[in-house]
Amino acid sequence: MSDYRVEKDFLGEIKIPQETWYGIQTIRGVGASQATGNTFSSHGMELIKAIAQIKIAEARTNCQLGALSEKMAKAIEDAGLEILRGEHDDMFPVDILTGGGGISIHMNVNEVIANRATAILGEKVHPNTHVNMGQSTNDVLPAAMLIMVNRMLNDLADEADETAKVIAEKSQELADVVKLGRTCLQDAVPMSLGQQIGGWAANVSRQAQVCREAAAECLQLPLGATAIGTGSGTHAGYEEIVFEELSQITGLKVSQCDDLFDGLQNADHYLRFSAAFKSLAAAYSKISRDLRFMSSGPRGGIGEITIPSVLPGSSIMPGKINPTVPELMIQIYFIVAGNDVAVSMAAEQGELELNVWEAVMIKSFLENYRMLKTSVGLFRDCVAGIKANEDECLRQAENSIALAAIVSAKLGYEVGSQVAHKAIDDNMSVKEAAVALGILTKDEADELLDVKKLY
Repeated sequence: MSDYRVEKDFLGEIKIPQETWYGIQTIRGVGASQATGNTFSSHGMELIKAIAQIKIAEARTNCQLGALSEKMAKAIEDAGLEILRGEHDDMFPVDILTGGGGISIHMNVNEVIANRATAILGEKVHPNTHVNMGQSTNDVLPAAMLIMVNRMLNDLADEADETAKVIAEKSQELADVVKLGRTCLQDAVPMSLGQQIGGWAANVSRQAQVCREAAAECLQLPLGATAIGTGSGTHAGYEEIVFEELSQITGLKVSQCDDLFDGLQNADHYLRFSAAFKSLAAAYSKISRDLRFMSSGPRGGIGEITIPSVLPGSSIMPGKINPTVPELMIQIYFIVAGNDVAVSMAAEQGELELNVWEAVMIKSFLENYRMLKTSVGLFRDCVAGIKANEDECLRQAENSIALAAIVSAKLGYEVGSQVAHKAIDDNMSVKEAAVALGILTKDEADELLDVKKLY
């Protein structure tokens, strides 16, 4: 028996390895792009599984409409379920960045399902005639993208809620640790470490809501539009059935978008989805920047906290530790922000009846999701492992010239300014300056400028 089978289309013949379930259009798609080196098998099964769910719903629908035999519909469904169970994860070799409006992505799934259904049924199931009945890449792919993005954003929202919980717990743990506040990277008035960290928790919790609100917008699909929005090729009664079936399969309450032409022509909703990814990544990045500053040193920097060590920080300086995880999260934000620019350009540059730049959006969302999903656990561990350097925090808080603001609040701005200049000129604390100037007695200064009572 030959190790290859031959398939033919209007472009010619191609040899295909016997052990594969995909076919000629997949092979052509692989040849047309290896731009990223990342395939859907390795980096994009979230989209493939969403397409498979649509194929199952379509098979059930076409069967109920009498357009597809019950046994063929069942074979297609069984093949689709195999994909959902992960049995064919190695059968999607198309690069995640591809031209041609996503045809090769879609046909890769159609061919795997068709060939598996043929093996199950014992008679020919065609990837276009049967698996793709009443469908087009132009409506299936964006519908699958919306299902994929919905799941991604809800998943990241759940992760963000867990992260906010961990941060809030750390805030409570360090609620009584006084430290110096900072604005414009300069000394400000005292606060507690718990108050600062509590602000992080509120930010991340808010991003979870941002993600969920964006995810809710993903539930109106252009399925049924087929090629340009007219629904050409579907059967009467299609819309009433397919969304009910797809809702049952996905567990999502999906419905048809209000205007199918709009659903294919315009991609402005992806701008909002991308913004949700970016907003979440920005929150993690902002906290990570704070962690880098606060843990800097430890002997020559701010040194307010220590964070968990994950690896040596130098190939030449023994004992040096770098803020590895915070730096990872900051770099992830850089890439997510760059992807947001790419999504913005792809969404804006659709022409006429179809936006064909979906591959850029798919790649961007897959990359954003993978980076955030796989790294957020490390980030949580980093926050959970924060330890306060309480003595150093207290020393910095007590030495801040900004404590003169407390004197100003009680005795007026001019008096506060006089105390501040005395402290600066004579290199002393505000408390010492106020006593030296005779503005406060030592007992009054100890009471008024007790940093543990000022937050």
